[in-house]
Amino acid sequence: MAKVVKKTSEKVEKKPAAKKVEKKPVAAPAKKKTKSKEKEHPADESIIVVKHPVKEETEDKGEISTEKKLIALYTLQQNDTQVDKIRIIRGELPLEVQDLEDEIAGLQTRIENYQTTLADLNKKVAERKNSIKESQSLIKKYTEQQNNVRNNREYDSLSKEIEYQNLEIQLSEKRIKEFSFDLEQKKEEIANATEILNERTNDLEVKKGELEDIVAETEKEEKDLIQKSEKNRKFIEDRLLTAYTRIRRNARNGLAVVQIERDACGGCFNKIPPQHQLDIRLHKKIIVCEYCGRILVDEGIVNMIH
Repeated sequence: MAKVVKKTSEKVEKKPAAKKVEKKPVAAPAKKKTKSKEKEHPADESIIVVKHPVKEETEDKGEISTEKKLIALYTLQQNDTQVDKIRIIRGELPLEVQDLEDEIAGLQTRIENYQTTLADLNKKVAERKNSIKESQSLIKKYTEQQNNVRNNREYDSLSKEIEYQNLEIQLSEKRIKEFSFDLEQKKEEIANATEILNERTNDLEVKKGELEDIVAETEKEEKDLIQKSEKNRKFIEDRLLTAYTRIRRNARNGLAVVQIERDACGGCFNKIPPQHQLDIRLHKKIIVCEYCGRILVDEGIVNMIH
């Protein structure tokens, strides 16, 4: 009887365990979900198949646009280089003309100052000459008065006045000599300055003529190059244009886009790794030099332009 009770108790204990293990209602919706996923899966495959050629088309467009950008950048660089050369040739003459104009203005001011000094010296010489005449007239007067003096006291005072006037005459003559020496120096300086002024005026006329000729010759060419540059800028993004302008401003020679020459950068002449050279030849992206930051192009881009 004890064994039977144990078995029945075990059976009783197993029954609630079996109830807990029951997962029939849970398994059914799981199967439905997998079925729904299986149904949705072919639809996803069809969508992927449709999108695949679209991605290839966009990649092809990206390659063409990058190549066009590289061509536009290199052409823009060539045009800007020509404009820089024209402005360098023409840029030296305006500076020379400006220097000559400044020098001429300085010479004219100097001559005017010399002339003012000459006028002052002549005025002083005239004053001293008048002072000599006055002193001579006074000496003559005092000498006549000495003949009519009543005592020695008056005679001594007149003698002192005559002596004083003689000293005034000597001083005036000395001053006149000094003023005359200064006058001669100023006249020589005026003559030298006038001679230099005439030479600089002639040089200015020649330089202005050369500048006008160069401007007349290069003005049309410069306008054409600027128009071509504006057309090429339309194919380039604003970001690339900003970088291009920044590199040109920082570079000494104004080169922002350079060609690879002998496996090296055409701007800083540092060696370019073979992998970078391969990427540059593929024309899939814009690559810059690791050392100087210039945009690099290969012979294919250069040959397309030339």
